[in-house]
Amino acid sequence: MVPPVVGVDMQFTLASDGNTCPHSVRRSGEGGGSERLMERLNIGGIEHEKALRTRCFGDRVAGTAQCVLTSDGAETLFVQTHSSRKSYADANHVSAVILGGGTGAQLFPLTSTRAAPAVPVGGCYRLIDIPMSNCFNSGIHKIFVMTQFNSASLNRHIHRTYLGGGINFTDGSVQVLAATQMPEEPAGWFQGTADAIRKFIWVLEDYYNQKDIEHIVILCGDQLYRMNYMELVQKHVDDNADITISCAPVDVSRASNCGLVKLDNTGRVLQFCEKPVGDDLESMRVDTNFLSYAFGDTQKYPYIASMGVYVFKRDALLDLLKSKYAQWHDFGSGILPKAVLEHNVQACIFTGYWEDVGTIKSFFDANLALTEQSPKFEFYDPKTPFFTSPRYLPPTRLEKCKIKDAFISDGCLLSECSIEHSVVGVCSRLNSRSELKDTMMMGADLYETEEETSKLLLAGEVPIGIGENTKIRNCIIDMNARIGRNVVIANTDGIQEADHPEDGYHIRSGIVVILKNATIKDGTVI
Repeated sequence: MVPPVVGVDMQFTLASDGNTCPHSVRRSGEGGGSERLMERLNIGGIEHEKALRTRCFGDRVAGTAQCVLTSDGAETLFVQTHSSRKSYADANHVSAVILGGGTGAQLFPLTSTRAAPAVPVGGCYRLIDIPMSNCFNSGIHKIFVMTQFNSASLNRHIHRTYLGGGINFTDGSVQVLAATQMPEEPAGWFQGTADAIRKFIWVLEDYYNQKDIEHIVILCGDQLYRMNYMELVQKHVDDNADITISCAPVDVSRASNCGLVKLDNTGRVLQFCEKPVGDDLESMRVDTNFLSYAFGDTQKYPYIASMGVYVFKRDALLDLLKSKYAQWHDFGSGILPKAVLEHNVQACIFTGYWEDVGTIKSFFDANLALTEQSPKFEFYDPKTPFFTSPRYLPPTRLEKCKIKDAFISDGCLLSECSIEHSVVGVCSRLNSRSELKDTMMMGADLYETEEETSKLLLAGEVPIGIGENTKIRNCIIDMNARIGRNVVIANTDGIQEADHPEDGYHIRSGIVVILKNATIKDGTVI
């Protein structure tokens, strides 16, 4: 018996190939403007959509299933043997380009010796693992990574993880394209996101022709989120869009750091403004009530921001970069504001967790948020795991430790210490009576044996790790740092910005950042 339909109902079409997500369609003649916009943007409760997909298909291949979701939570399932969708996106015809970023000035000093995507995150990962893993989990195996500044550690990590046997996949490749000097352009550095791709357009175009690539997903390497890119590509195909921008609602505090968009009631982007301020920022306010089902009080999110995740038709991308907008170097500030006036540019609203970790504070807060009870984001998901370099480390050893709300990575040696609301990276060492609170410790990439540690202490030097009776609060400790005994790092004076590289640290947004390979001597107070 079919349950009664009460109030507003929505019809979700689920694809049977696993590459696409349910996408909502309104019955003709029904619904208001904001409801039609919500459906057009292909957004919905991800967990509920997964449940519907499982209910409709399980592990089987089927035709098309439609579930009617009524306002009282009742669902009606209709199964058809034919597909109403004109074209299904095929991951075999999709390629991804991950941009390695610029100098990473806002993440300095973490980027003083490495590219932003190579910065450690979550105890054992690197930021580049986020888009790379999302690609693999989406079935996209043809990937290019553009690298430029301080790229040695990034290149090494990519090779160890994705090229050296860490991850195995068929009919795909991961290729690193480093900034290089071209005969016609003496300055080899990438001038922006679009210029990075333009400088290697000859490589990409040749590859795309050989592999019959139809769509290109462009990603950045300094964000924290989990996304099935093929769902985005499917919407791009459904809309017959030249460009599709993945967007997310943001509050006032984040808006001026993002590219903001305005949409019509079909989901088409009418205006794109990169990092507006003042009156320009105020003019980009939009009505986000159509997102109330996902975000509750939408008044807190009066802007819709670009995530820096784009899908381009191959021919549209090549045309924009080679001829139409050849003089513009950046997608956000140059190409997209003009493309929305002349091309079919669509938006796809992402309602999951998304954090741009391009500043010290956002990076710090996002890492510590991982330790909370019921965190908004988790690295582990059995169906969509995040990959990283296989290190083959032993389990962490704990001796009489007090640990509360913390991430402890592999290979650590923790002895009679206290850790609270902190992330402890691989191969970290904390000695007796040391305390860590509200701190991200990135760990180390080498071990010092007990014999080596004893020799260093006898010589009055500091071994890798945290020494006895040291108290640390509100701090980021970069790789291979040596922090001595009886040290206090707390920034009790509340200093917001300071530079003391000669002493091994900087302060950014009130957060003390201990430099990579720094030595903090016994008895130091910061």
